[in-house]
Amino acid sequence: MNNSSSPTGPTEQIPTEQLSAEQAPVAAGAKKSPSRRVVLGGALGLLLSAGGATAWALDRFVVEHVEITDVDAYEASAVTSESSTTASAAATSASDAASVVSDNGFTSANATLAIEQVTTGSGDSTLNYFTAKIDLTDATALKSAFAQNSFGENITETTSAIAASKDAIFAINGDYYGFRDTGIVIRNGVAYRDAGARDGLAFYRDGTVKVYDETATDAATLVADGVWNTLSFGPSLIENGAVKAGIDSIEVDTNFGNHSIQGLQPRTAVGFIGTNQLVFVVVDGRSTGYSAGVTIPDLAQIMLDQGATTAYNIDGGGSSTMYFNGSLVNNPLGKNQERGTSDILYLAK
Repeated sequence: MNNSSSPTGPTEQIPTEQLSAEQAPVAAGAKKSPSRRVVLGGALGLLLSAGGATAWALDRFVVEHVEITDVDAYEASAVTSESSTTASAAATSASDAASVVSDNGFTSANATLAIEQVTTGSGDSTLNYFTAKIDLTDATALKSAFAQNSFGENITETTSAIAASKDAIFAINGDYYGFRDTGIVIRNGVAYRDAGARDGLAFYRDGTVKVYDETATDAATLVADGVWNTLSFGPSLIENGAVKAGIDSIEVDTNFGNHSIQGLQPRTAVGFIGTNQLVFVVVDGRSTGYSAGVTIPDLAQIMLDQGATTAYNIDGGGSSTMYFNGSLVNNPLGKNQERGTSDILYLAK
């Protein structure tokens, strides 16, 4: 599935997408992409003499702020209810069963996965994106993991590195929660942050998925209602089986370092088809001749065409990544190199 033979595009242009989904361009021939922290740190560090505002920005957007150092232990200690314990035990038992892996998917006791590459257009308008349709037998089999097994701000690893640490068979990048200090963050049934600010996406233990207003509820209520994972990014793309009105002009989190998310960009989206039926889409972009990227309305149409009745945009740009069976599926920015993110969604082997 890896596109290592795809042509490499020209030097990346200055992005219009959110900084939370970006890093500076990689120099030609570089073997490793710089982390967001390194890139931003170098730029902001040169400006420290400019005053307190820049020092604040360096601390806020670059320096790691670790709140929980061992997420695995934290989640294990937080599972106290009988329903949570039962669900976790069921998922663990199912994951122990042997799975059957093919070139473009796998089947296990927990889930069935099918990955497909879609190519459209030609020349400068060529587009490549990847779909992953998942049928779950247990909604809690779709898990989340944090970079470096730690929770906090500005903590990053590549999707592949986080996935490998969890023995994942499949993963996509998450919402990059670590760029901001707002939003409701619930992962694997455990609440980590309760600072509602926008429309979020909630995955429930019963296999349903809903877009919700974070400011109208709180993390404790959501966990009590059976929420297993949340994502806090946006915008919502599909609601009640139709493209959401007005998404062609939406801006998300317009503040320091954030800009309009319109234009042709690499994208990642999550869609709900039916109970325990999901579709993930990763779109490559900013690589002339290989993949131009898509607009938010384009992404909504792709999700609609995939059968999603609810769909939600998450972190994109150079972080848009799909991982399967130890390798990259997509070709980020046409360079076949990953960039750091703060979290992933994954299926274990």
